[in-house]
Amino acid sequence: MVEQGFLQDAPDFIRSIPHISFVWGEENVNFLRKRYDALQQCHLFHGMEFTDDAQKIAHWIPLVMEGRDPAEPVAATRMDIGTDVNFGALTRAMFTRLVEQEGVTIHFHHDVRELWPVSRSGSKTLGGWKVRVEDLSNGHERDIQARFVFIGAGGGSLRLLEKSDIPESRGYGGFPVGGQWLKCLNRNIIERHEAKVYGKASVGAPPMSVPHLDTRMIDGKRELLFGPYAGFSTKFLKHGSYLDLPKSLQLSNLAPMMMAGLHNIPLTKYLVQQVMQSPEDRLFALRDYFPNAQMQDWELEVAGQRVQVIKKDEEEGGILEFGTEIVSAADGSIAALLGASPGASTAVSIMLTLLERCFPDKIKSDENQDKLREMIPSYGRSLAKDPALLKELRKYTSEVLGLELAG
Repeated sequence: MVEQGFLQDAPDFIRSIPHISFVWGEENVNFLRKRYDALQQCHLFHGMEFTDDAQKIAHWIPLVMEGRDPAEPVAATRMDIGTDVNFGALTRAMFTRLVEQEGVTIHFHHDVRELWPVSRSGSKTLGGWKVRVEDLSNGHERDIQARFVFIGAGGGSLRLLEKSDIPESRGYGGFPVGGQWLKCLNRNIIERHEAKVYGKASVGAPPMSVPHLDTRMIDGKRELLFGPYAGFSTKFLKHGSYLDLPKSLQLSNLAPMMMAGLHNIPLTKYLVQQVMQSPEDRLFALRDYFPNAQMQDWELEVAGQRVQVIKKDEEEGGILEFGTEIVSAADGSIAALLGASPGASTAVSIMLTLLERCFPDKIKSDENQDKLREMIPSYGRSLAKDPALLKELRKYTSEVLGLELAG
């Protein structure tokens, strides 16, 4: 996309920044050392550096080491080829190109109210979908005919999928988990930290809760965040309704949701503890990574909502998933993306899965296979199994983007 000029409006959407894992305490230091030794067996992690030298770590991440007990064992691993990606800027640039040059039409401030399958004349098979949408600016509703519908509404996907009433949708539920971050207000502190520093998740905490002290570029400005802190709300979207969770309950998903709750008592306990946190509790957690942190330098911001997938399971009755899942009709006319994966970093993989499932004949054509390989040079090959391919693509990406990724 960079080579073809798609991202002229987002020249700084990606930049290099070290990714660092940091631990303290003898047990955690031993764990990180063993993890490093294991990762060195895989060429994907060549270039990673490990140290338990406090002075070296202080050079890497001074804020993390200042004020720390010098007798406490510490260790860190570092990957210099890490990146920080502004997915918002990337998305806006892509859609600007699609609207201005590719003839794509986008309707903002519209809500989907209903979905109906449309039968083909003289056939019981589906002939696409009728979608009723409301223009929130004036309250007007209209119906749209669509041969294919993709529901990619984040936390709102589950309710829309339920409206479709396809058999494949039955048994799915959602569990909302909110995300909050402490944002640094002190520019002097922000300028002294340049890394994404990750720790270890607490026992019982969901995988996406791994705490990190995170340098980010937001709207062209360097920022410093710490979190995430979990929150709970019955809303499925940040600006949704408190009735989202109750309205999602159906006879088909009630039992799986109850069983998933019984199997995830530690997660429930973790969420209750997170919701009950005071500002002092959040500051105490921050000081594990920034010992000299002061309350007046930080403010709490609500980032948004994740809705974890709950689905039927023959053995356990219901399970809570921490990734994403594509649910599609048997004829491929409608598909929905459910779950709370790491987000935009998984988007390409998700869309390839969608194409394979809903458009199998088209994606198998020689023309489209060639196009996919043009768009994704590693398509159909494994970077984990091919060191030469990995080296080639890192070199290519480094040259195109002007980043230090060729390590």
